[in-house]
Amino acid sequence: MARQSPHRPDSDEPAELDETRALDDTVAPAEPDDTPDADGETAPASPDDRSLWADAQIDPVEIALPVGVGFTLRAYRLSTEVTPTEIEGREEEDLFAKSRPAEEDDETVVILDEEFADDLEDDEDDEKPSRRRGDRDTLVDDDAEDEDEEIEAEPEEVPVFLSHRGRLLLFKSPESLVSFVRSGAPNDLAQVDGWDGLVERLEPADVAPLDEDSYELDLVVENLRGGHDAWDPKLLVEAGEVARDLGYALRLPSVQDMLSPGSSLDDLDDALRSTINGGIGGFMGRRRLKKIGAQTASLGWRTIIGKISAAVDWRD
Repeated sequence: MARQSPHRPDSDEPAELDETRALDDTVAPAEPDDTPDADGETAPASPDDRSLWADAQIDPVEIALPVGVGFTLRAYRLSTEVTPTEIEGREEEDLFAKSRPAEEDDETVVILDEEFADDLEDDEDDEKPSRRRGDRDTLVDDDAEDEDEEIEAEPEEVPVFLSHRGRLLLFKSPESLVSFVRSGAPNDLAQVDGWDGLVERLEPADVAPLDEDSYELDLVVENLRGGHDAWDPKLLVEAGEVARDLGYALRLPSVQDMLSPGSSLDDLDDALRSTINGGIGGFMGRRRLKKIGAQTASLGWRTIIGKISAAVDWRD
């Protein structure tokens, strides 16, 4: 607020005039400019204004891949509220086919690294029979199966991206993303509540992802190749989060398998999270990281990023 003109006791002007001048010199607080521009459109809100995304419960996302950086949208909804993306006609390569013995169809055997041999044997010894549902020799109680089905039937929050027919739509500029959204073209996000409101209000200036919604998948493999001392926990953990989301939303079974609980890359993720949290857990996490082969981790992540890149539909 601007300063008022100081009252001058020695002024010859009437007191009423002084008071009026003081009021005139007071600048009223600026109000949002909702005046339509020349094209009849309301000026976009400040990039710091997140009300649009809060109302729609949809967020802008930035993903960097080896071939470029693009923008897309992501939402989380209950599994009972959304229909999975259509992938009819898309062939999914079985990454483990060459590693699976021909005579064994129920169990996948993957030899990742000699460095993991002892750890894998220990994990198998400690693993409960109920978790090895693919093992022919494991007998699972009928009641336990019923309980598992009941648990799986409960709705859970799942990711939905701006995608179509199993392909992620990535836009090289905010303008191209907004143009697509306004076009009414079919996509998987159109089914969620809040989409219609977003279509009406979205402007290029609004497409400003938060730091936690920006992912640098292009740096993951190079970082892992640098060795344990060079690993960036935040970079790798965030990459795991978006890769899991994309694996589910785009229905990429190979990506989901490689990051599933109990996998070597999931163990890497757990250890990295421990180091971020610090304390005794961080110390134990660093010890666990030393047991994970850098070459194995980088090869696994290179495969994951390759599968995700192959499922991207780049839009200018």
